Amino acid sequence: MKTKNRYLILAAGMTVQLCAGIIYGWSVFRDFVAVHLTKDGLPWDSDAAKLTSSIMLSMFVLGIIFGGKAQDKFGPKKVTLAGSILIGAGMALTAIVPPAAPWLVYVTYGIAAGLGVGTVYMATIAAVQKWFPDRRGFASGMIVCAFGFSLVVFMPIAGAMLGSVVEINNVKALSGGIGVPATFLVFGIGFGVICAVSSLFVENPPQGYLPEGYSPPQAVSSKRQYKPLEMLKTKQYYLLAGGLLFTLPSYFVLNPSFKQLAIERGLPEVALLLVMLTGIGSASGRLIVSWVSDKIGRKTAMVSIAVITLVSSLIMIPATGIIVLICIMLISFAFGGAASVYSAMTAESFGTKYGGVNFGLVMLGFGVSALVFQYISTLLPKEAGEVVGISSFIVAAATCVIAIVLVLLMDDPNKVK
Repeated sequence: MKTKNRYLILAAGMTVQLCAGIIYGWSVFRDFVAVHLTKDGLPWDSDAAKLTSSIMLSMFVLGIIFGGKAQDKFGPKKVTLAGSILIGAGMALTAIVPPAAPWLVYVTYGIAAGLGVGTVYMATIAAVQKWFPDRRGFASGMIVCAFGFSLVVFMPIAGAMLGSVVEINNVKALSGGIGVPATFLVFGIGFGVICAVSSLFVENPPQGYLPEGYSPPQAVSSKRQYKPLEMLKTKQYYLLAGGLLFTLPSYFVLNPSFKQLAIERGLPEVALLLVMLTGIGSASGRLIVSWVSDKIGRKTAMVSIAVITLVSSLIMIPATGIIVLICIMLISFAFGGAASVYSAMTAESFGTKYGGVNFGLVMLGFGVSALVFQYISTLLPKEAGEVVGISSFIVAAATCVIAIVLVLLMDDPNKVK
């Protein structure tokens, strides 16, 4: 039986990830949805609308765990197809949420689409890593790069479709574009179909598969394949989850407020561009860091992205103008890099047989970081009118120091002992 072209599997996985990454565009969708759901002359409460992002991130992590476990049991094709249906249905159903029940957006976009994205995210990564034991960092980077690049590709399209928010007689209204319902229907149906078709090409390699001419090093060929419960009993797991948790707070503190921060720091004309730049930074980090980590080692790469985040967070305190753009791009670059290098490190530490659910459990650090540090940031003091206070940046920088210590304590799984 002829083995399938592994680059076809990679391309299919990248297509799914490119569509799934649209879920991170809520910061652009939020204001339009809030105005669309206006009731009695008042738009949906801004803080309530913002909560959709937190729910989505929580469901994203749960979807990763579910997708990893289901992928190990049922295979990536069926699991990716199921996740694709959830994404499409969640986006499309958001189009029919009535102003009388705006909380249903939590269910459609936050829960359904969030779970779907997490499911396809993990199922495709786990499958692709098994096809590229010789270039795991490259493969992980390519597929999650597509996820990050989604904002660059689709946010300008979404912006044109949604139109603009205008204020008439002190009442906000939507102007131009095809409107919120049509936009979500187009994205929901389109992405659902594209992801479903692509999922048919996502599958695991044959048992014992090795690329032609590749012989795994001794440390890898004899590696134990850890079951999830076995992994949870190791020090390495907690160091990985903790490293991820403490590397990412800066991004999560800034993420809900990218547009407002651009305005505060003197860049009102590039608010949408800033969101796109975070996508470019994230996609670049996912690709470049994973590729570089194949050369310099995973631990060195992990320390490097923590240092980049630390320095950028501190510079953000006084930064204005173009320096703000550079710092946010660097923080987004490190965020994307963490997604790829931690995935590769997990596979190398615990094997690929149960890689789906194992990385899902490591990603709990991601979920905790997103929820806890966003909340902590709202409690920290800030000046009147400030989007993000100085103390939030200091806390974000301090967590990077913890991350560096945790990374240095990790074992290097590629060293022969």
